Amino acid sequence: MMWVTRSIRRPLLRFQSANFSSSSPAALEAERSVRESPRNDWKKDEIKSIYDSPVLDLLFHAAQVHRHAHNFREVQQCTLLSIKTGGCSEDCSYCPQSSRYNTGLKAQKLMNEDVVLEAAKKAKDAGSTRFCMGAAWRDTVGRKTNFKKILEYVKEIRGMGMEVCCTLGMLEKQQALELKEAGLTAYNHNLDTSREYYPNIITTRSYDERLQTLEHVREAGINVCSGGIIGLGEAEEDRVGLLHTLATLPSHPESVPINALVAVKGTPLEDQKPVEIWEMIRMIATARIVMPKAMVRLSAGRVRFSMPEQALCFLAGANSIFTGEKLLTTPNNDYDADQAMFKLLGLIPKAPDFSENSSKDFEHETIEVAASSSG
Repeated sequence: MMWVTRSIRRPLLRFQSANFSSSSPAALEAERSVRESPRNDWKKDEIKSIYDSPVLDLLFHAAQVHRHAHNFREVQQCTLLSIKTGGCSEDCSYCPQSSRYNTGLKAQKLMNEDVVLEAAKKAKDAGSTRFCMGAAWRDTVGRKTNFKKILEYVKEIRGMGMEVCCTLGMLEKQQALELKEAGLTAYNHNLDTSREYYPNIITTRSYDERLQTLEHVREAGINVCSGGIIGLGEAEEDRVGLLHTLATLPSHPESVPINALVAVKGTPLEDQKPVEIWEMIRMIATARIVMPKAMVRLSAGRVRFSMPEQALCFLAGANSIFTGEKLLTTPNNDYDADQAMFKLLGLIPKAPDFSENSSKDFEHETIEVAASSSG
């Protein structure tokens, strides 16, 4: 008996160097983001078309932009400490620190310096390079004594060789200048959601007041950290609207936190359904394409996502996380689990950056170098 062997020849697939072979809006805009400088003239329907692209296509092309603009293995590790908890006069519907809701959270005074500095040292020893301090205040007006203490905290923590961030509510121009002089790296002031949906979530502070604080921060020379929360009951158009506002600021924020609502009993949003991973991926990937140089932070709500789900978020363009036991007052991922995740995924901690502009440009060759080193 004679055996006849037939060889099957499959045509070789040709890939374009940038892999932008799809005609989806995500592919087209990703190619444009790689080829041109970051844009501040986005139209809302352009961002909507990116957001609505097939999710795997969106994920793939956001990853291409990410590898062009950043070292794709680097992830910034931040620690967030609530230095003044509870008793806030505002009515943010998601927040357990509001004095208007019965969440079982007791109001506390500003932490003393020793406690804050010990927490910062512990965070640095655990691998964090940015230490963030949050105070449950509407604004800093009339808080001169406490504000001066915070300026000292900033100086001391910066002296440890860490980046320092604060979120203290609304700022006046002079206060932003004083924080800059103390050595503050970044100031966080989230927009939360779209301008249109915002009144459904907060009535005690206007959208324009939030934007004004971001303006004061930018003018003082402090890096802007501003993002939002999904899962508040908003529509997809509101998520697009949030990204549109951020992407059309005169300068993109250096950091864009994407938070998934952690529903807390006692708040008006306690019964909101959890955010699905694909919703997070769409937000992260779209943010990466429209604001390519920003650090996109996989922020609150990460505790609900498995390691494979978080891996997809990193692939989509997330390159910053919060580490530590809590995010202000809500649970966060376990330290050991995060370390195991970094090891398994081949992620490396991002070093602190004290340059005036922390956004870095990587040459086109970065993609090739990164690809060759990932094997």
